[in-house]
Amino acid sequence: MLVESAEQVRKTGNAHASPHGKPPGAAGPAAHGHHTRAAQPRAGGGAPPEGAREMRPARGTGKPVVRLERVVVRFAGDSGDGMQLTGDRFTTQTAEFGNDLSTLPNFPAEIRAPAGTLAGVSSFQLHFADHDIATPGDTPDVLVAMNPAALRANLGDLPRGAQIILDTDAFTKRALTKAGYAEDPLADGTLSSHTVHAVPLTTLTQGALAGSGLPRKDAERSRNMFALGLLSWMYHRPIETTERFLRAKYGRRPAVAQANVDALKAGWNYGETTEDFAVSYEVASAASAFPAGRYRTITGNLALSYGLVAAARQSGLGLFLGSYPITPASDILHELSKHKDFGVRVFQAEDEIAGAGAALGASFGGALGVTTTSGPGVALKSETIGLAVSLELPLVIVDIQRGGPSTGLPTKTEQADLLQAMYGRNGEAPVPVVAPATPGECFTAALEAARIALTYRTPVFLLSDGYLANGSEPWRIPRPGELPDLTPVFATEPNRPDGSFWPYLRDPVTLARPWAVPGTPGLEHRVGGIEKQDGTGNISYDPANHDHMVRTRQAKVDGVSVPDVAVDDPGGDARVLVLGWGSTYGPITEAVRKARAAGGSVAQAHLRHLNPFPANLGAVLASYDTVLVPEMNLGQLSRLIRARYLVDARPCTQVTGLPFTSDRLRAAIEEVLHAV
Repeated sequence: MLVESAEQVRKTGNAHASPHGKPPGAAGPAAHGHHTRAAQPRAGGGAPPEGAREMRPARGTGKPVVRLERVVVRFAGDSGDGMQLTGDRFTTQTAEFGNDLSTLPNFPAEIRAPAGTLAGVSSFQLHFADHDIATPGDTPDVLVAMNPAALRANLGDLPRGAQIILDTDAFTKRALTKAGYAEDPLADGTLSSHTVHAVPLTTLTQGALAGSGLPRKDAERSRNMFALGLLSWMYHRPIETTERFLRAKYGRRPAVAQANVDALKAGWNYGETTEDFAVSYEVASAASAFPAGRYRTITGNLALSYGLVAAARQSGLGLFLGSYPITPASDILHELSKHKDFGVRVFQAEDEIAGAGAALGASFGGALGVTTTSGPGVALKSETIGLAVSLELPLVIVDIQRGGPSTGLPTKTEQADLLQAMYGRNGEAPVPVVAPATPGECFTAALEAARIALTYRTPVFLLSDGYLANGSEPWRIPRPGELPDLTPVFATEPNRPDGSFWPYLRDPVTLARPWAVPGTPGLEHRVGGIEKQDGTGNISYDPANHDHMVRTRQAKVDGVSVPDVAVDDPGGDARVLVLGWGSTYGPITEAVRKARAAGGSVAQAHLRHLNPFPANLGAVLASYDTVLVPEMNLGQLSRLIRARYLVDARPCTQVTGLPFTSDRLRAAIEEVLHAV
């Protein structure tokens, strides 16, 4: 279940990575590939970039090979240029090679924005290294721009000395005008601080496919594979898996499959033979940086899907997903629909309300009920979630957060649903909240959300976001024996001395009520949204009973067992704590590393449980003079921390639809350190 194909799997502890692919007739070096953040050498130059480990000649070619520690590559073009596919294939090749990696897909909200416009630019960024990394990188070392709009949209992110590979055939007067260029940036000095590789990608692709029999326009669509082949040569990426992927993807259209393969190899051969690329680069495997095991690349949404299936298997329950398509959560619906063999039932409802209601009904029937959505859908599901609080039934609500309010930024990331998850229901309706920190952690977060829901008979929020959902990283596939036992205890017989059944007679430890599957003889009981009498479950309007039930439900959530928050404070003398939650983990980790490398003493802690907070959190916060809380909202966690613990929690906020850069957070950390 956890491994889709052999091409996505690698093992750590290998002495070396698999040799890269070499197209027939290509004299490519058989060395490992990787990237760096350092500036690249100028076209035709032979000097190694800053930070390069060594330069040596490649076997079978006169071109030197530069060893690098890490590289950030960004592919950019129109939505129809296949940038997400190109980035995904380059990522798979990199994972197979054994590098650590982190990705950032970025695509427009419009299904198909006008071609050649800034609104239609789609990009995919990949950071890969020979050591442990935590982010997709702040700035690209290499930008592949398929048209003027892609160049204009991304040029501001490039540092001096970065390489730009662009398709000169796309830089027509009309295309320049649509992108907002008054003059050709290739001729007016706009790109003078960068290393520019002006490559006629379209013409070269058409030439490579001249004998394919495909119409000219169809042949042009393969230029993204030409670019992928060129980048694969530059960084010694293995291409055999991409060739197999293309033949499988276009199996029913063999001419198209062959055209893409030919374009891929032509791009490789171009890099090998052209004088414009004076050197190639290699980055060693990062296998030694990770525990031994079987690894694969995984996105957050895929990991979350697998985690839900694993939770169902570990609990012995059927998994029922009641959902309605919404970006960026739809991939979970798509993925779970593939796993009927594991007892997964997927219901695509007519709207968000129906999806939540169906999931809650499945939980009433004895299944693990799950509903997936994003922020706008949470608003619509709120009454049903409140009903689940009242019924005290397990329900997992997956919220893949995106920019808001309202429709907002459907394809952009944000962390602004925390207060909605905490309080976005009428009345006192407490719900536990779990938040993964990385794409791979979405798997364990799904298991944890299911554990809490099943143990305490409560709905549980799982807060991911677009950055985690679409981003990917290497993930160690757990062994079945490592997974927790989530088997629930169902009520099977009356629980009163007189032979009656009380549906709200609680477990003294968890305060969970009995879970009685409908149809169990002797366990008939009444459920509904109107307040219940404690114990009997009869409808009650008694003021004292309502007060008791409200406080009991709150006490149940407050008593949920969660692990203590871990603190990373190597010297033990830090006075500043950086506290994060969710997807800010990567940028915070990189920023803290940079601050420490510059001599700063700073501690780091990250919350995976936001309701209830870990029991030791108050003591941890009291140990530091200042607590800095980076969030992709206007300070929601910092408000909760200040209100609960009365500490000086300082927000560091951003709502751009993009994740923090580590340099931005490093500057914020150093400002606080200076003040302290």
